[in-house]
Amino acid sequence: MSRQQFHQEHAGRARAEALRLLEQREALGPRWLAWVATELYALKPPEFANMVRRELERLSSAQSLHGTASSSLH
Repeated sequence: MSRQQFHQEHAGRARAEALRLLEQREALGPRWLAWVATELYALKPPEFANMVRRELERLSSAQSLHGTASSSLH
């Protein structure tokens, strides 16, 4: 499977996973970053974990720029 095919097949799942991680930010407070690192480390395959990490960065940047809550990104 090519990289492009892998991305297309798993993009929706990667976004859902990133949103799930973001939803825990407020509840976990200062422990959130360590928790996210552990969650990302557990994801397989590594290519999928990287997709989730990139989506998490993208969504976090969007929240910072627009001051929106993660629930409004669904």
